[in-house]
Amino acid sequence: MTQLNHPAHSLLANLEGFRVEIDAGRQRADIVLSNGPFNIISMTQREQLRLVFESLDADERVRVIVLRADGQHFSSGGDIRGFLEASPEHVSKLAWNIAAPTRCSKPVIAANRGFCFGVGFEISLACDFRLVTDTTFYALPEQKLGQIPGSGGSARLQKMVGITRTKDIVMRSRRIPGQQAYDWGVATECVPDAELEAATDRLVDELRAFSPIAQRTAKKLLNDTEDSPLSIAIELEGHCYSRLRSSNDFREGVEAFHAKRPPVFDGS
Repeated sequence: MTQLNHPAHSLLANLEGFRVEIDAGRQRADIVLSNGPFNIISMTQREQLRLVFESLDADERVRVIVLRADGQHFSSGGDIRGFLEASPEHVSKLAWNIAAPTRCSKPVIAANRGFCFGVGFEISLACDFRLVTDTTFYALPEQKLGQIPGSGGSARLQKMVGITRTKDIVMRSRRIPGQQAYDWGVATECVPDAELEAATDRLVDELRAFSPIAQRTAKKLLNDTEDSPLSIAIELEGHCYSRLRSSNDFREGVEAFHAKRPPVFDGS
């Protein structure tokens, strides 16, 4: 594996509280939180995470991005003192930085074990897939600090589970175990804790097998139409389908289907 070192962003040469690993052979990049034991996320780290996602989005070696953590806990949340010390301008960028996985055109997987609280939960909600285990607990505990989630947590959660469950989680600072998160549609898959890495590997390999251009198109379409009326969503879906119809990957997919062989997509 190689470490990420993007010359356009000197800030990335000194990452705070996390590292980046690129496995070009598997077209995979891992962003690994490493500020143990609870992987607290600092204000600086939020901005660096955004820059890393943007760099990986432009990296042709990478097809899939995994956000995971060292140790028993994904993240217990943000640096609480950092909120008091940050300027209003800096605080105003919190949600934009944490939304980086959503803006990224490539599939992003969050592998969540143990505590996944506050900004740890919020950045996971901004990912495309969330894998949890029997040790996982999701929570937005900001009410205990006299605050509310500030990086999109309550807004994204409400879209997923509705206002009643979101109020239950946000207004009571409730911890939601992994299985319940899966049952509610917050998590993509719930596996035994010892199988989290294997489940992540399987999902990465599954996503890599699809057409890169079709995956990018599907992600953007779904994100862009989340708040659209049904008629508009159907119209945009049709336009995206029409554009993909002329792609080399679609032709390859059709030819492979008729030849009863696996397709070999090149992303064009």
